[in-house]
Amino acid sequence: MADTPPVKARKAQQSARPLAAEPPPPPASEPGGDEPAFDDASDLTPVVASNLKRFRAERGLSLERLAKASGVSRAMLGQIELGQSTPTINVLWKIARALGVPFSALMSQAASPVTTVMQSAHARILRSKNGDFSSRALFPMDRPRNVEFYELRLAPRSVEHADAHAPGTSENLIVTEGSVEITVAGERRVLEAGDAILFEADSPHSYRNPGGSEAVMYLVMTYGSRG
Repeated sequence: MADTPPVKARKAQQSARPLAAEPPPPPASEPGGDEPAFDDASDLTPVVASNLKRFRAERGLSLERLAKASGVSRAMLGQIELGQSTPTINVLWKIARALGVPFSALMSQAASPVTTVMQSAHARILRSKNGDFSSRALFPMDRPRNVEFYELRLAPRSVEHADAHAPGTSENLIVTEGSVEITVAGERRVLEAGDAILFEADSPHSYRNPGGSEAVMYLVMTYGSRG
């Protein structure tokens, strides 16, 4: 027997309803596009917007001047300030460097209590454009800091390229799972689980996972004096 119209309508609604447990794949777009850089991006989008507007005003920078200094388009900067777009991880780095502030300064929120528990279930995870690289802050984003602590994850057989950070910035990284090739200013080092490395991050560098399983790293980022 053929379905009656109400049954057909119900089936159409059920087939069209997305599964909440399965997030959509990251959209294919150019670097600096408007795909969310964060899990739970709705919370951080207005925070980034407010901080960007404040830092730009404090420095007397127009959108045009900041665009030239950062390499991020004026249109994208305007969308970020209006809370219409959350930048990708690479775009955030470019903006932070152009403003001369720590990376976390763009994501800082109201001051938190002395003791803070950051539950993994509610972690805000920063991702690369294609989703192969993720960074989870292991410190409260309540204010800019000169030292930051991150958990990094890199998908099998993938690479993440990083632009040079501000002069005086260093990275102290330990690999806890898998293996990672770290290339700094053209010099390559291979780290296995348990190996650590310290390097000056004010030159271009990259992380490559040559293995067939996810690589996990922990990173301490230290910024130079801004005085």
